[in-house]
Amino acid sequence: MSDFLQNFQNDLKENINGFIAVSVTEVETGMSYCSLSVNPDFDPELASAYNLEVVKAKLSAIKALGLNQKINDILITLTDQIHILDVSEDGQYFIYLAVDAKKANLGLTRATLAKFKKDIITKL
Repeated sequence: MSDFLQNFQNDLKENINGFIAVSVTEVETGMSYCSLSVNPDFDPELASAYNLEVVKAKLSAIKALGLNQKINDILITLTDQIHILDVSEDGQYFIYLAVDAKKANLGLTRATLAKFKKDIITKL
């Protein structure tokens, strides 16, 4: 794993309140480039594989509707977790992040992801 991805994972784990898990996945192939979870029962690579289908479905919907738009992120709120699918500007990768809904600050979490999202394109 690259130093960038290692630093990325560790930064999210240390700086996002309620951090549960993260993974970076390539949209075209579904290949996960890194994953980290603080919960041994939570598999972020498996979660990314399923959430890849969400990203692909939204991309298909955008195309079918003839929209000239890109996905910034997809927010999924569960009973006690928030899952963010943050798609890179070129659409090649997405960050899957799961946080505890009671502990995380959504604005700060999204700002932290935005900081790294720009670097993913050039460093992967």
